[in-house]
Amino acid sequence: MIISGRTIYPGIVEGKALVTSMGISFFGGVDPETGEIVEKGHTLEGQCIAGKILVFPTGKGSTVGSYTLHRLKANGVSPAAIINQTCEPITAVGCIIAEIPCIDKIPLEAIPQGCYLKIDANKAIVEILG
Repeated sequence: MIISGRTIYPGIVEGKALVTSMGISFFGGVDPETGEIVEKGHTLEGQCIAGKILVFPTGKGSTVGSYTLHRLKANGVSPAAIINQTCEPITAVGCIIAEIPCIDKIPLEAIPQGCYLKIDANKAIVEILG
């Protein structure tokens, strides 16, 4: 299955989807040293985003979240790519400065938890491989 969206930052990656229906705050919600979701009560609390294709509706929280995405990348624990329903400016800027492929305008209910995805953000497409 191929889903078309909108490119926020280009790149081509493959990986396992880590999906949540909750927004993510990178500042305070994700540990920039480990890539672990630390926000209390979040559906992904305790899980690591490193190397995953992180799928969530939209970002939330402080503008420092953009820098946190950069820190995650510098520490080698960033997501391989990000897929959003609506990519707000904090996540968009973070993906751009950290050079993390990002696509939005994707219906999240179409992406099963743990499936294997190929992201071609150059063409703004998500392919579900299995």
